[in-house]
Amino acid sequence: MPPPPRHKNKTLTTLMAAVLGGIGLHRFYLHGLRDRLGWLHVLSIPLSLGLMSARPQAPQLFTALPLVLSVLIGCLEALVIGLTPDDKWDARHNAGSGRQSESHWILAVILVLTVGLGAMGLIALLARSFDLLFTGGAFG
Repeated sequence: MPPPPRHKNKTLTTLMAAVLGGIGLHRFYLHGLRDRLGWLHVLSIPLSLGLMSARPQAPQLFTALPLVLSVLIGCLEALVIGLTPDDKWDARHNAGSGRQSESHWILAVILVLTVGLGAMGLIALLARSFDLLFTGGAFG
């Protein structure tokens, strides 16, 4: 008889998505090393580095755009994971573990910080993009 599947902690997954979502660590925690979207997150790093070396004169925001988008998507995934009700989380990720998830106040703190940092990152991305596109980088 095979051992029961491991219990996947929703708070830990949310934290991993918020902090290391840009490299897809939360995807590998949930779905294993065969997760294609996790590898897409990982691929954003060499793609950004390749673009930076191919176009060193281009603004770094544009050459690092795959990684920047991957980080912002990681923040969005953290919000989706953290806001998933515990019973739906258990039905999807902990069906055979024999344990039930119970979210605590720390999850709310992680979600509030993720919203704040994600919003600041998105606003900074938009502001810098408009600066580069419309003024040629006159403000920085």
